[in-house]
Amino acid sequence: MPATTSSGNITEHPLGDGKTKIQTLKARAVLVDMEESVVGGLLKGPLGELFDNRQLITDVSGSGNNWVVGNRTYGSKYHDQIVDTVRRSAESCDHLQSFFMMHSMGGGTGSGVGTRILEILRDEYPDVHRFSVVVYPSEKDDVITSPYNCVLAHRELTENADCVLPIENQALSDICGKAVASQSKHTSSSARQCSSITKDKPFDEMNNVVANLLLALTSASRFEGSLNVDLNEITMNLVPFPRLHYLVSSLLPLYSVKDVALPLHRLDQSFSDAFSPEYQLIKANPKHGLYLACALLLRGQVNVSDVRRNIER
Repeated sequence: MPATTSSGNITEHPLGDGKTKIQTLKARAVLVDMEESVVGGLLKGPLGELFDNRQLITDVSGSGNNWVVGNRTYGSKYHDQIVDTVRRSAESCDHLQSFFMMHSMGGGTGSGVGTRILEILRDEYPDVHRFSVVVYPSEKDDVITSPYNCVLAHRELTENADCVLPIENQALSDICGKAVASQSKHTSSSARQCSSITKDKPFDEMNNVVANLLLALTSASRFEGSLNVDLNEITMNLVPFPRLHYLVSSLLPLYSVKDVALPLHRLDQSFSDAFSPEYQLIKANPKHGLYLACALLLRGQVNVSDVRRNIER
């Protein structure tokens, strides 16, 4: 992975081989969790050196799956620290384009502290767009207070976010099962055995889907291209009214973490599948409603004439 040092030279930093330490490459991210065990586990992982210890905000007791505790108690307690930490990270940007918030809605920290951070970003950086990627619990969630947390946090998302990408745990689970099943038809027995191992860690598969969604969404900012779009253009073109900013996202083709060989997918079929509920990251069927706006982001070698033909179709 290339990185620019203070002297302006380009250096290569291999990731995951355990032979060299990553010294100059740091993720521009602020990690907040009121239970330090999750952040501690991340720092002990293969990418732990990417995160700056000054960008971590943790507590020990947790929010007790309570939105009020997260938003009011811990939100007020760590308000100044959150402001200073975000400002330190923002000041290191050459061009601050937007904020990405990634949090869950079922627990107390994700729903409570997460929405409090959105409010802080709105007050401190009113001209910078705020994208919120939120994960909603499934119907079989074991946290009894999760419906209340979602309702209370939903109002804050409507008021303080510029664009919300809702993702549902049940939809992620169904997509992961579909990806493993489709790849098992086209892979060898050893690859199927490797894919079956991922069933022991289903959250890795589910997180991989969300990560690929973010990679596709931000690819225009990371790679050159004649048709690339600015992140703020997504909000400008897809949000017709300020409070009507919830987008239904789809992702394809699907593949598992252990077997990244992309299955064959024709462009015409991809355009059709993009509007299918089977590939959507939330359990909803927009065909029963009204499409106000739509955006299709394509990566790879694609003929522009084929894209236009499918749009007209």
